[in-house]
Amino acid sequence: MGPAPIIACRPMSDATGKSFSNLVDILAQLRGPQGCPWDQEQTHDSLKRYLLEESYEVLEAIDQKDAAKLPEELGDVLLQILFHAQIASESGQFTINNVTESVRDKLVRRHPHVFGDAVVKDAREVEANWEQLKRQERPDEKGASLLGRIPKDTPALAYSQLMQDRASKAGFDWKSVDGVLEKVAEEVGEIQEAESQEAKSREFGDLLLALVNVGRWLGIHTEDALRQANARFARRFAQMERLAAERGLSFADLPLDQKERLWQEVKAKEDVG
Repeated sequence: MGPAPIIACRPMSDATGKSFSNLVDILAQLRGPQGCPWDQEQTHDSLKRYLLEESYEVLEAIDQKDAAKLPEELGDVLLQILFHAQIASESGQFTINNVTESVRDKLVRRHPHVFGDAVVKDAREVEANWEQLKRQERPDEKGASLLGRIPKDTPALAYSQLMQDRASKAGFDWKSVDGVLEKVAEEVGEIQEAESQEAKSREFGDLLLALVNVGRWLGIHTEDALRQANARFARRFAQMERLAAERGLSFADLPLDQKERLWQEVKAKEDVG
């Protein structure tokens, strides 16, 4: 596919452009001869963990609906992007301009219903067109599996959902969510019947796969759903410990029925709030 057409877009404001340029200049200074020793020794590989950590902090701010914290966390992710671009520019690989131009061109190419003459009826058709245009842009991958471009380091639940999304778009899917729910029940039974630890592990994996499929059918992002459930459990558990301490009790020594009562008490307070 040829280059994207030139589109008359609203220009960046002077203030936004200056702010972005200042950030780029600061990264160059930090990496320069008179800069920071820590920044100077970083590489693409050494920064990987920070990009991941900062991304999860953005998700946490979104989950908490913390509008005050979100700009800061998004800024930390932007910092990582600028950091990688600065490192690459020093070796002549690419610059931040290549990054922004690449995403600009991609947005224009994949929105022909906005920047061209294409017509779509809804968001689902936009998604289908996006995938088709993406395949057209990668002729070297002709014949490759639809699942082949999912990054292997993607967390397992998110990977499963992406994998099943793509399989569904290729027509490999249940006719309704009822079939998926029946599959969940079947997998639970197979776990109960499994005799070896290896078999139990395999059947448990199949159960997780089926549960992810249920989430997909219900429009739930399972990675997000589990992360939020983890946060609720951790918050409630800490509140149970606090209540026990306030009442002069050792939480660890409480019998299970009393722990359960504390759990229900904490949960009821959350529900009221």
